Amino acid sequence: MADLKFQNIDWQTNANRQAHHTDKFYNPDLILRRGQSFDLSLTLNRLPRSGESLVFIVSTGPSPSELAKTKAVFPLSRETNDGNWRAQLVSQMNSTLIISIISPANAPIGWYTLSIQISSPGNNSTLKLGMFILLFNPWVQADGVFMSNHAEREEYVQEDAGIIFVGSTNRIGMVGWNFGQFEEDILTTCLSILDMSLNFRRDPTTDVARRSDPKYVGRVLSAMINSNDDNGVIAGNWSGNYGGGLDPRNWNGSVEILKQWKKSGFRPVRFGQCWVFAGTLNTVLRALGIPSRVITNFNSAHDTDQNLSVDVYYDPKGNPLDKGSDSVWNFHVWNEAWFVRTDLGPSYSGWQVLDATPQERSQGVFQCGPASVMAIREGDVNLDFDMPFVFAEVNADRITWIYDSHRGNQKQNSLDPHTIGKYISTKAVGSYSRMDVTEKYKYPEGSNQERKVFEKAVGKLKPNSSFGPTSAGDITNEEREPSISGRFKVNGILAVGKEVNLALLVKNLTRDMKTVTVNMTAWTIVYNGTLVHEVWKDSITISLDPEEEIQHPVKITYAQYEKYLKADNMIRTTAICQASDEAEVVVERDVILDNPTLTLELLDQAKVRKPVNVQMLFSNPLDEPVKNCVLMVEGSGLLLGSLKIDVPTLRPKERSRVRFEIMPTRSGTKQLLADFSCNKFPAIKAMLSIDVAE
Repeated sequence: MADLKFQNIDWQTNANRQAHHTDKFYNPDLILRRGQSFDLSLTLNRLPRSGESLVFIVSTGPSPSELAKTKAVFPLSRETNDGNWRAQLVSQMNSTLIISIISPANAPIGWYTLSIQISSPGNNSTLKLGMFILLFNPWVQADGVFMSNHAEREEYVQEDAGIIFVGSTNRIGMVGWNFGQFEEDILTTCLSILDMSLNFRRDPTTDVARRSDPKYVGRVLSAMINSNDDNGVIAGNWSGNYGGGLDPRNWNGSVEILKQWKKSGFRPVRFGQCWVFAGTLNTVLRALGIPSRVITNFNSAHDTDQNLSVDVYYDPKGNPLDKGSDSVWNFHVWNEAWFVRTDLGPSYSGWQVLDATPQERSQGVFQCGPASVMAIREGDVNLDFDMPFVFAEVNADRITWIYDSHRGNQKQNSLDPHTIGKYISTKAVGSYSRMDVTEKYKYPEGSNQERKVFEKAVGKLKPNSSFGPTSAGDITNEEREPSISGRFKVNGILAVGKEVNLALLVKNLTRDMKTVTVNMTAWTIVYNGTLVHEVWKDSITISLDPEEEIQHPVKITYAQYEKYLKADNMIRTTAICQASDEAEVVVERDVILDNPTLTLELLDQAKVRKPVNVQMLFSNPLDEPVKNCVLMVEGSGLLLGSLKIDVPTLRPKERSRVRFEIMPTRSGTKQLLADFSCNKFPAIKAMLSIDVAE
């Protein structure tokens, strides 16, 4: 009788991938989700007889072990699943066996090898059958990333394009972002990110075993998406000078970044800022099967010393100062990932903050999270991970100081407990509208509960402090109520290339005459408050009748700001107003200038595998030529890779039309993204939703 021998395997890749919701991935591998069975057909030279057996072996990582659960050895049996790896005979025909294999819902994710051991009396042979990828499974209740709502699961796992909110509290804007988690090579690159981590390099056995835990994987990724410490994916740069790399605002999505990182031999891609880190982390989380979304926090505090307050400095002339290490970012972008917190208890499960932007070290490394959103709302800053930092981002008090370098003194000007953590935003499920999630992070501003939570947090961070009922920075203010108030008002449109027209409104709040001196400045800035250059200043003295309000015009010409404006298009105007010997009133307003419009038009109906033309329209609004013009286009399911098109120099007021071809590969609604840059406009964005027919 011939020995029992293996002849052939059919992985039933298409059927398995469909059943496991991995059919959208462009790579041809067998991609499975844990906690769910998959079928394969095994052809032998004959059927096994008694005394002969088939045993399967799965293993992952460089040194698999059954103890670490990175290896499992299990026989072909008729038993049902008990939470371990199992192989069951479904049916047999001639010498072909249909076998169903199920993995535990808490198995480590990653690349696996499947082998078979064929035993008959006096003969044992082991044969490697092949490899598959195992991912987290939000469709299965036993998995820690389970998400029960179908529409949310489709958005937070399967959606490969989205939008990210940017701008400022008085001007919320949005940019499109191509997550592209299903694009060719992206999943395998995401898995290699884990293998490049410090943890894996130090102790690969433990690291691979811990990949069963979404909170561990999320924390490692938050460290690896930035290049600090570990040669991770993206190098951050907030200087306003991006030579030797790409201006962070030029990226259209994560795909080109992840491809470039892999192609360069895993050298950090230059450059990123917060939404680039968050967009890329979102791609990796969704690729691995962890539901995730991108969150924008406006007026985000960067509190470096865990005192729940951020200090902001000005000089008496109205110049904002780069003093102290705290800052307030116009906006900051991070991620939320969805999973259970077995370490904290069920009430802290659900959305967890992960932040890949390198701001502060945690356990010696630039990483942040997971921090439970529910714990942030309740002020439980003692819980893992990085709670004090994230709590401060949305709750810190903003303290304004006036620093006089000549006299070498500084005095506190004001304390504001209400300006930090505004309009916390994410893309709505199934549409491009903004969903406000501020109430998930904190109780209503000024409410009793909100102050209670703040005191609870302060009590945990500074147990010896004896703050009064109002606020962490409740420093006695000897000054009386200010006798004047001020604010900046925008007059007309704010557009790059045009004069910026504002008015400073100063009001006398008393029934006495007041003489007020005003020192004003305007600086171009990067969105995180980095000062670029002063572009305008003025000093005036005004007399105000009782309760009178006057308007003083502020005009900043294009010639004044043109050279110093960054892609952020932000100008910070400040006025320091002082009535006789009273305390100064600091008035600040950040204005954002609009770029000229970039328009994309589809010139025919889009169909799968049919080339179709798209037209870009752009008019130069300036009285001077714009040159070095480049158009970068990408969109998952619409074109493979990205297009880079050189656009000829545009004369003053000239209109440009550029046609290019795309080739849709998937049906459904897809997002086309474009970035137009030239010497006068570093990053103009456009996006177009395209319905692709079968």
